[in-house]
Amino acid sequence: MTIGILLSNVSPSAGQSKKKTVKKPLVVFVTGDHEYSGEETLPMLAAELEKNYGMRTLVLKASPDYNSEENIPGLEALKDADLAIFYLRWRRLPADQVKHIDDYLKSGKPVIGFRTSTHAFNYPSGHPLEKWNAFGEFALGGPPGWGKGGHTHYGHNSSTDVSIIPTQSKNPILTGVDPNFHVRSWLYHVVPDYPSKGSTWLLMGKAVDPDKKAVENPVAWTWQTAAGGKVFTTTLGHPDDFNVASFQRLLINAIHWTLGKPVPKKWAGKININVPYRQ
Repeated sequence: MTIGILLSNVSPSAGQSKKKTVKKPLVVFVTGDHEYSGEETLPMLAAELEKNYGMRTLVLKASPDYNSEENIPGLEALKDADLAIFYLRWRRLPADQVKHIDDYLKSGKPVIGFRTSTHAFNYPSGHPLEKWNAFGEFALGGPPGWGKGGHTHYGHNSSTDVSIIPTQSKNPILTGVDPNFHVRSWLYHVVPDYPSKGSTWLLMGKAVDPDKKAVENPVAWTWQTAAGGKVFTTTLGHPDDFNVASFQRLLINAIHWTLGKPVPKKWAGKININVPYRQ
């Protein structure tokens, strides 16, 4: 007979409080994108997760600044992460840093990716890590790099009208998201070959004032990595997008969904995020 098991089933005596410690999930943000100020917008999102949604967060940044393509210190923290969120653009990280990302993906833990993370890496031809240029495909269910699979956009002077795909109106990730809203991001072209097979499209985007003939493209979808990790990807992510209530709600919902937590039926309210675009 094991005494420890018996004791664990005994009700607390009078005057004692029954305490249950619940470990807060750790969300690790990995940033470094040249253009969209992800290392400024995402810390504000991280602070909201800690303040109002019971999570722990860590924001990793390219060093010494966002234009530094070969160093993101602290990636070993991914070992303890419950969710990794990437906002990267054309990095060339050393093999020891990439290994932390590789180990994370192989663990089957969930992933979220923003916009330029479809082309997170940019190793030269013949480089030992060249396969990581396809991060957008094997980690996010998107195109395997800029210009690959027809991946392009409709001009920096355009913007995007976003709408919920009717068949997904009851999807928990879209709880509280307006059926139609507008964002500053110029629309990414990813169809017809992407999002990858097995993805679920959530939101469609229509280019406003495009610089070429445009077709509608999905701007948010879910997927699953080869290791079984839940994925949420959005090709939105201009800093102005982060001040749109529906986009904020979408992100809070997606973070909960990827973590396997119930999506909040009510949220804590709009976050004040005002960060400039760099170009």
